[in-house]
Amino acid sequence: MSLETELRQRSGDVCELSGVTENLGVYQVPHAPVSGADACILISETCLNQIEKPETIEANHWRCLNDSMWSQVPAVQVVVWRVLQQLKSEGWPQDLLDMMYMDDETMKWAAAGVNSEEDGQENGTHKDSNGAELQSGDTVVLIKDLNVKGTSFTAKRGTAVRKISLVHDNPEQIEGRVEGQQIVILTKFVKKI
Repeated sequence: MSLETELRQRSGDVCELSGVTENLGVYQVPHAPVSGADACILISETCLNQIEKPETIEANHWRCLNDSMWSQVPAVQVVVWRVLQQLKSEGWPQDLLDMMYMDDETMKWAAAGVNSEEDGQENGTHKDSNGAELQSGDTVVLIKDLNVKGTSFTAKRGTAVRKISLVHDNPEQIEGRVEGQQIVILTKFVKKI
């Protein structure tokens, strides 16, 4: 059975991101730790063009990720997460990212694609209080009590913040969930574990 045939069977002959049925092709997901169909998704030409040329990305096209983010296929989860990361500034993608769940291995795969794109931006390297490089998906611990602006709670020293996100335009900030709230944290107040 060919790779495309296998993907068509898995997806039911629809784009695994948008659900459209026309102009479908195989997309090899970068940095895959697996091979074959597990490293690929069936994707529409429109989705493929926007992924390969981020400058042409149309945010409203990607509202289809509301459905595809629930896929049980790790390769689909990785692509959905990466696209949502690119669109975070739109607002609504952050809500989807907050709801999305991936196991640790899938998260590492997803972050590998994002981190490799950032590697060329030396000035964009996020480092913790000890100088260790931080990456999306890392777990950090707060090294001091932090008053969280706009709320009435204090994030206590020693609190673990799992699956952090990097603030791409500011290497001194990360984002993470503390007591159920997504907050921005200065990297100088965290330690990677």
